[in-house]
Order: sequence, then C-alpha cells, then structure tokens
Amino acid sequence: MASFETLLYKELLRFWRVGVQTVGAPVLTALLYLLVFSHALEARVTVYEGVAYSAFLAPGLVMMSVLQNSFANSASSLIQSKVTGNLVFVLLAPITYVQFFLAYVLASMVRGLVVGLGVLLTCFVFVELRLEAPLWAFAFALLGSAILGALGLVAGILAEKFDQIAAFQNFIILPLTFLSGVFYSIHSLPGVWQTLSRANPFFYMIDGFRYGFFGVSDVHPAVSLAAVGLSFLVLSAATLLLLRSGHKLRG
Repeated sequence: MASFETLLYKELLRFWRVGVQTVGAPVLTALLYLLVFSHALEARVTVYEGVAYSAFLAPGLVMMSVLQNSFANSASSLIQSKVTGNLVFVLLAPITYVQFFLAYVLASMVRGLVVGLGVLLTCFVFVELRLEAPLWAFAFALLGSAILGALGLVAGILAEKFDQIAAFQNFIILPLTFLSGVFYSIHSLPGVWQTLSRANPFFYMIDGFRYGFFGVSDVHPAVSLAAVGLSFLVLSAATLLLLRSGHKLRG
C-alpha cells in the first residue's frame, strides 16, 4: 500500500506545484467563455423558463473544465514519464496494475474537481446560481472526472509522443465536449443532431450535472447516471486490460 500512496502523492504534487498553470489558467479560460458568451447571447437565448442564459451556461462550463483537466492530468503525466524514461521506476515498484490505475485516476479526479470548484466559485461572483439537487451534481462530477481520468490513461498508454496526446485532445476530447450541450440545449437542434448528441457520453455528464443546479434537464438524470456509470465501468475494464498487458509500457 505504501507504493500506491507514494504514487498518488507524486501525481497530486505534480500538478499542485504548478497550480497557476494547471488550476489558475483553466479557471481564467472558463471565466472568459462565460463573459463572452453571456454578453453575446444573454438577451437572445432562453433555454429553461426563468433561467438566464448565463446561469444555464455556468454549470456547463464547470463540468467542461472538470472533464478536460481530468483528462489532461493523467494523459500528460503518463506520456511525460514515458518520454523522459522515468516510467520504468514506477513499473519496478511493488505496485499492482489496479493500484497504478487508481493512483492516476484519483489524482486526475482531484485536479478536475479542484478546477471545477474554482470555476464554480468564480461563476457565483458573476451569475446568480442555485443548487436544486447538489448530490446529483456531485455524483456526475465524480463520475465524469473518473471517466476522463481513465481515458487520459488510455491516451497516455497508446501515445508515444506529446503530439499524439495533443491530437487525441484536439480531435476527440474537445469536439465531444463542445458538442455535448455546454452552450445549448439539444432540443434546439434538428432531429438528426439530437440523435447524434444522445450517442455522446459527454452529453449525459453535462446534462446530469446541470440538473443538479436547476432540477431540469434534457434527459432524466437517472438515465444519464446509468449511461455515465456504464461508460465508466466499460472504460475502466478496458484500461485495466491495457495496463495488465503492459502494452507500450514495458517496451
């Protein structure tokens, strides 16, 4: 267990020591999104009755920050260890692949949730928000950060250089996030695009998290939670299989 705790501590320390970059910068980015989009669309877009567009937007930005930073933490850490060659020291330690998985995913969850909390507190300064069902919001934040932490591990395992991580983030994570309903309700889309949105697991994370604030969502939160929970189980199993095989980790 000492090896697991040491690895977890290393991963937590890795992002915390550069907190301005790993926490401060994403909070500032989310704030800029909030100010620009709310200024441009506040008077033009109404999604839920009695909910200002800026209030609708804020939870989406919080969850988007959680997801993107959870992914970035595990992916960047693992590829950095592979490129610099110090991953061998982690693999030589008496640690199981399950503990390896948990250490990286838990550290990613912490970073994602810390950034999300920072964005949320910042949003409270500019937007009037309410929390109708905080436990729902917390559940989706936890599961969402865990899923993206595991997905970051998969990307880190498969990638051999930083460019491949950037490609994974730019061509998979970013499009799935932006097309998940962060900036709009899927009911405003044509039928075919609504169907495609429902095939995006990120949509259920965003929609379920937003339900925690307003008690209103595009899909029933229980359905979203089931979809997100199933995604986590499938992705975790796939990640553990990759770790167990040592694919692209042990040469």
